[in-house]
Amino acid sequence: MIIRFTARLAFCCATALAAGALGLLPASVAQAEPTPRPASADASPLHRPGTHVGPLNGAPDLPGDVSALSWLVADADTGDVLAAHDAHRRLPPASTIKTLFALTALPNLADAPPHTVTEEELAGVGEGSSLVGIEAGRTYKLDDLWRGVFLSSGNDAVRVLAEMNGGWTATAEQMQAKARALGAFDTHVVSPDGYDEPGQVSSAFDLAVFGRAGLTDRQFASYASTVDAHFPGGTHDDGSPTWTYGIRNTNRLLTGADGVEPYPGIIGVKNGYTSHAGNTLVAAARRDGRTLVVTVMNPQSGGGHTVYEEARSLLDWGFAAAGSVEPVGSLEPPAVQKAPPAGPGPVTRAAAPPPRAAAVPAETGTGIGIAYAWVGAFVGASGVATALILRMRRRPRPQGSGS
Repeated sequence: MIIRFTARLAFCCATALAAGALGLLPASVAQAEPTPRPASADASPLHRPGTHVGPLNGAPDLPGDVSALSWLVADADTGDVLAAHDAHRRLPPASTIKTLFALTALPNLADAPPHTVTEEELAGVGEGSSLVGIEAGRTYKLDDLWRGVFLSSGNDAVRVLAEMNGGWTATAEQMQAKARALGAFDTHVVSPDGYDEPGQVSSAFDLAVFGRAGLTDRQFASYASTVDAHFPGGTHDDGSPTWTYGIRNTNRLLTGADGVEPYPGIIGVKNGYTSHAGNTLVAAARRDGRTLVVTVMNPQSGGGHTVYEEARSLLDWGFAAAGSVEPVGSLEPPAVQKAPPAGPGPVTRAAAPPPRAAAVPAETGTGIGIAYAWVGAFVGASGVATALILRMRRRPRPQGSGS
């Protein structure tokens, strides 16, 4: 009687401990699920390193002189990616990130009145920045400020417009949200003007997305294709100029400056350079009813004009390849709404593709630790109960005891 009661008691204790442990064990332990990624992104070969192209019979060979760390050629009308090399490699974008800045702030500031610039707004302009020549105390019209962004790549103009848009940090956050909404998951915005900052990255894929989206906005497309303009050197209170000076677009494929031949059918979009990013370019051109967008990031050979010549080669190939290549991806936003976690990841010349699964959150990890502690307690209690039962069964019954 004593043996059976003790055994039952030990079994009940062990069972209770097991139930408690299993109840505390989080579902993530039983079936850990990675953060969902867009299905179209997972299926695309563009997430694999290397060069990707789908040639059919009669397709021209890709140009062999492209030395950029990352590049992409796409049909701007359909979004089809015709060819790419390390398209999702995260690299510093330099001033090409101003395309995302314009996509974000242009709609917000559409009805903004002339703005009088303050010293505080210009105080954060980085050393060595490209400038259009904005001065504190002067009043500028919105069109002049945007021409300062697109033509002169003026970081002073970006600073002023960002303050008008809610502030520097708020604008960076809005840009991040806009990138995700467009399906651009490689971009991490730190400085809206493209100034070198730790963690600021984008990719050839994302920049092509921004360039393509910009071409559908009338104002964006107009500014991006403007070759030269007059900028106010002095202004009246209403922003009208008292005198002006000429500014010229820094995109040499558009202007033909410095010995670079203008590209036939070029319609913009934006170039950039920093010592960390090297030369970067988003270029779009229209020919025979087709519009192509090309991204070139950080050529590794030649001089400062190589980025334009490599873009030229890729545009030539893209127009020649019409109807003779299968798309290897798409610039269209993915069908799902949930994006992978934001964050730049390591920024190196051999940056790895974005991680496929998110790390376990700290609070989840703590819960798992507690659950495993209970499981350990259950296993220990079960062992003690089993040993007790076996020991009692081996013990001889006392004389005269009943069954």
